[in-house]
Amino acid sequence: MINALTIDVEDWYHVCGLDTEQQVPSSHRRVARNVESILVLLAEFGVKATFFVLGSVAEEEPSLVSRIADAGHEIASHGYSHRLVTQLAPEFFRDEVRRTGDILEQQCGTRPVGFRAPQWSISVAATPWALEILREEGYQYDSSCNPLLFVGEPDGMRHPFRIQTPAGTLLEIPPMVTPSAFCNLPTGGGWGFRFFPLAMVGGTVEKLNSANYPAVIYLHPREMDAHGPRIRLSLLRAFAAYGPRKDAVQRLRYLLQRFSFGTLRQLVENWEPA
Repeated sequence: MINALTIDVEDWYHVCGLDTEQQVPSSHRRVARNVESILVLLAEFGVKATFFVLGSVAEEEPSLVSRIADAGHEIASHGYSHRLVTQLAPEFFRDEVRRTGDILEQQCGTRPVGFRAPQWSISVAATPWALEILREEGYQYDSSCNPLLFVGEPDGMRHPFRIQTPAGTLLEIPPMVTPSAFCNLPTGGGWGFRFFPLAMVGGTVEKLNSANYPAVIYLHPREMDAHGPRIRLSLLRAFAAYGPRKDAVQRLRYLLQRFSFGTLRQLVENWEPA
């Protein structure tokens, strides 16, 4: 079973829900150096991953997308502004999708076929119009519907499934979560990936694979940067945005050594529903 490793290419100051957009000088950006660390680690294990690139980051770091693509990884879209999809009117969402697609295609020569919304802000129940727009714009898959409380649909599917939209079929590929007696736990990435026991993370991958489903792991470049800058937030918001103040490198190494990984596009091209 090939699992999917995904990277949300955004910088340390891209946190959803802030009152004002962060203005950070170019000298304080760290996304390029942190992505380079990820590329070196993936090359060590011979693993290809999917990089969901923020359009604004691609504009600010014009050599970054081609560097990722030249290493053989998939380039997908993370939108342009890092604003929640639920805060965008449909016409503005479509504009962001097209704008980012144009930027990424210009920089790497291939138009993206995959999308992930900032902070999992697409759901089948709340934003079906966004899924329809993605299909209309030529996207083959989405990876935005997270089966979690607060930032997703807690009763949502935990494995890939097809969504029928008026514009055609879209494959939805949710990130990995671990079911518990109370709720699904976010073990597939972010703060949860670094907080919960590694045995729980690896055990969830094994259970999914034994049921013939892939595990989808996600990572942010800032998680390679344990001592990097952080926005000053309340304790709860800081924990949700950054998790424990340590990097995810050793945990990622553990998974790369133990399991097989590829891109989401590979999963889509070979997906056969159970």
